[in-house]
Amino acid sequence: MKFRIVAALLAACLASTSMAQPGAPSNPVAGIDGARIANPAPGEWLSNGRSYAEQRFSPLTAINTGSVKTLGVAWEYRTYSTRALEGSPIVADGVMYITAAWSKVWALDAKTGKELWAYDPQVPGAWGRYACCDVANRGVAVWKGAVYVGTLDGRLVKLDAVTGKPLWVINTIDRTRAYTITGAPRIVKGLVVIGNGGSEYDARGYISAYHADSGKLAWRFYTVPGDPKKTPENAAMAKAMKTWSDRGGKFQWWKMGGGGSPWDSMSYDPKLDLLYVGTGNGAPWNRNMRSPGGGDNLYLSSILAIKADTGKLVWYYQTTPGDSWDFDSTSHLILADLTIGGKLRHVLIQAPKNGFFYVLDRATGKIISAEPFAVMNWAHGIDPKTGKPNIDPAARYKDKMAIVVPAETGAHNWQPMAFSPDTGLVYIPAMDGSAIFMPQKPLVWRPRAWDTGNDFAAISKVVLGAIQSGHPPPPGLGYIKAWDPVAQKEVWHVPMGGSWNGGLLATAGGLVFGGGADGMFGAYDAKTGAKLWSIDLKTGILAPPVSYAVDGEQYIALLAGWGGAGGLTNLKDPTTAVLKYGTNQGRLFVFKLGGRQTVAALQPEGNPVTEPPPQTADAATIAKGFDTFHRNCTVCHGFFAEADGVVPDLRTVPPEIWGQYDEIVLGGALADGGMASFKDLLTKDDVNAIHAYVLSQAHALWDAKKGKPKAN
Repeated sequence: MKFRIVAALLAACLASTSMAQPGAPSNPVAGIDGARIANPAPGEWLSNGRSYAEQRFSPLTAINTGSVKTLGVAWEYRTYSTRALEGSPIVADGVMYITAAWSKVWALDAKTGKELWAYDPQVPGAWGRYACCDVANRGVAVWKGAVYVGTLDGRLVKLDAVTGKPLWVINTIDRTRAYTITGAPRIVKGLVVIGNGGSEYDARGYISAYHADSGKLAWRFYTVPGDPKKTPENAAMAKAMKTWSDRGGKFQWWKMGGGGSPWDSMSYDPKLDLLYVGTGNGAPWNRNMRSPGGGDNLYLSSILAIKADTGKLVWYYQTTPGDSWDFDSTSHLILADLTIGGKLRHVLIQAPKNGFFYVLDRATGKIISAEPFAVMNWAHGIDPKTGKPNIDPAARYKDKMAIVVPAETGAHNWQPMAFSPDTGLVYIPAMDGSAIFMPQKPLVWRPRAWDTGNDFAAISKVVLGAIQSGHPPPPGLGYIKAWDPVAQKEVWHVPMGGSWNGGLLATAGGLVFGGGADGMFGAYDAKTGAKLWSIDLKTGILAPPVSYAVDGEQYIALLAGWGGAGGLTNLKDPTTAVLKYGTNQGRLFVFKLGGRQTVAALQPEGNPVTEPPPQTADAATIAKGFDTFHRNCTVCHGFFAEADGVVPDLRTVPPEIWGQYDEIVLGGALADGGMASFKDLLTKDDVNAIHAYVLSQAHALWDAKKGKPKAN
């Protein structure tokens, strides 16, 4: 095992990079430090949310409500990826740094799109099995001449900003567990801060800080307690321990991981020296499995305020105590100064998955206000004394099915919202949707497996029954919502083409920019929501736009490439660009006034619907395959094997694949492409059953194409 780890790190160090082109800046990020990140120049975008406050607001005004009608494509750059693109470009001194799926990094001339260098960390394809929600990456951090990126397989890499060559590579995770990194690092006081994912698997979440110069670990803060027989790491863990209880149950949370992964959001207040971090759901989701004695389970689904120098917890606010619904608090954290009740308040704002919009005092963590910004049924308001939600007992699913709103994908997920100091409004990529939760009986937990404590086979049967009865579950809906954080009310909203859409940008030009699953990218009046401009990019959008300037000219940049939520997205939605155009090849689009007004669709990919081989399995084997598929494969390949177009549709594979299931599923024949071996979880009989079920779905698709009546 040690040899493999060393080999992987060595491979990363030797990964292909191309040298900087003649005429490139000597080092475009040489002078970037905390002072510049806190107060970037108007034309810069130096951190994931532009500055430490993460407002995603550009002070540039050339592109405005009057001029935006002439906005068009200045240039585009193909990433040759087919998975989700979620990153925020970083732009400094005329150079742009972007990331794509599998943690790949590029440096580009921000004015022309010319490639300066490329870096591929050579993430093992098999590690994609542990990414619950695609093999995405949300961007890099820059600091004093270097570029920093976290890789899907848990490494942190420092790159020379001029050449793209690795300066150091460190491992940040326990490689015996299913950890991933998809979030962007942040750099505070010379420390590179990075979290991790894995709370659908067996992760014990933590946030780590490494010295930017040497890569040496400075501190680590665990987000949930470990083995209760061991001394807690600190006072915060001692306090958290009292909120967990296994009651002598079959499973122990510390063996299953516990979760709480801080997989995305961070912001920083230099005056308070507080780093704010959002934490994720429990592992498993179902509290009755990980903590049958109940309890709030600190610090799941919480906002943490941590001293940047030491990693010491200063305060916390838990948005969803005892979370059982995957209601992470990893959504965007914004710092703003608001006049509330006639007094200027320094606040932290979050609109997490649970559907409440929170305004907290960022020095103390005390709640100022919290109101629903989306449809919900799991809770009825927030107790003003405790700050806790009044949870509806009907949302708990210990012994019964529960239909919960919002869905596990959330009323607002990781896609960043934006705040405009000019309008005082927060712009949220919001969703309305519902989900079915059903306890698995008997409960099953397996190391490094997608085990949530929910029975997705039983859930799928309920959904299938609803479809067959003519009453399918309602589709999710997506919006851009303008929210007044002081009055706690909606000002306007506009519907989007799908429910799973892109992040947002606000500008001093009076605009809000955002794109959708249908490939439409638009500009809206920040005060009224009126659509002032749009363009069909013919590629689904998840990433947030950014704005920057080069040689006095303003640009808008956006990565387009859909995905990001695995099989937990809604059932196949024909409005998505990936299904409409038959391709999900990633592209970076950069816009300017007077640019090109149209975008060409790329060549379709994928396989046509062809007649599958004969079905030889009996009904019992197919029924077993239904259950086995939905308990193991749904997370990537979708309910009923109906892929959303991001990963291969198993019903339309090339003919030879039908005879290679053992080699692929057990032998890992396609591991390099992301389809890892599952021989630790599945038997040959399991694979035969999955094959039979998927083949039955392939025949149903073929029959539908030929217009044959459905079998009773």
